[in-house]
Amino acid sequence: MSRLKSKVAFITGASRGIGRAVAQAYVREGARVALVATRKANVQRMCEELSLPADQVLCLGADVSKREQVQQAVQDTLAHWGDIDVLINNAGIYHAASFLDHQAQDFQRLMDVNVFGVIHCMQACLPQMQARRHGAIINIASTAGKWGSRNQSAYNTSKHAVVGLTRCVALEASAHQVTVNAICPGFVQTDMIDELKAQAAQAAGASVEDFLKAMLGRVPLGRLMQPEEIAEMAVHLGSDAARGITGQSIHI
Repeated sequence: MSRLKSKVAFITGASRGIGRAVAQAYVREGARVALVATRKANVQRMCEELSLPADQVLCLGADVSKREQVQQAVQDTLAHWGDIDVLINNAGIYHAASFLDHQAQDFQRLMDVNVFGVIHCMQACLPQMQARRHGAIINIASTAGKWGSRNQSAYNTSKHAVVGLTRCVALEASAHQVTVNAICPGFVQTDMIDELKAQAAQAAGASVEDFLKAMLGRVPLGRLMQPEEIAEMAVHLGSDAARGITGQSIHI
C-alpha cells in the first residue's frame, strides 16, 4: 500500500543529495510532488534521469533565501495541485573555516539559506495547512544542530536555529493538527559531504583521508549514511502513521 497516496509534497533542494532521494521515495509512495531547486533545469534533468512520471511531478525554480520566490513557487504549486500536505525543507549550504576566519558574510549567507529559507517556506505553506487542519512539515537539520563542532560555527549555528524553530512552530501548529519535525542526519554520502570533507580537512590542517577517518570515528555504525535512509524517515514523518509525532529532532 502506498503510504503517501493522494498527498502533495513541496520539496526544496530537490535536485541532488538527500532532496533527490526524498523526491524519488515520495513519488514511489504515490505522492504528487513539487520539486524546487535554485535552477529549474537541474530539477528537470533529475526527473528525466530518474524517469519520474510527469503526472506526479511539478518542477519549479526558486532561491529559498528570496521570500518572494518562495511565495511564488508555493502559489504555483497550489494552483497546480490544489493543496500542499507535506513541506520538506531540505535546501541547505555548508561552509567550513575556523571561527576567526569566518567572515560576516559567511554567517549571513548560511543564515539566509539554511534558516530564512526554512522560515519563508513554512510561512508560505502553513496557513493553508492550518486552515485544513492537516499537514506535516519536515525540516532537514543536522546532528550539527544538536552539539558543537570545530571549524563550522556558522553551519552549526544555522542548524541549531532550525532545530529550535522546529520546536517552537510545532507548539503553535499543534492546535491546528499540523506536525512539525526535524530530521538530523549525521554524515550522509552526498556531493555535499565531498565538499565538506575537502573544506573541513583544509580548515583542520589535515589530509582528507585523516579527516574522514576521524569523522567516521564519531559515528557509532562506523559508516556514512545513505540518502535513501534519510528519505525513508521523511516518508514516515509525512505519512498518516506519524500524525502523533511533532516537535521532535530525530537523529539518523
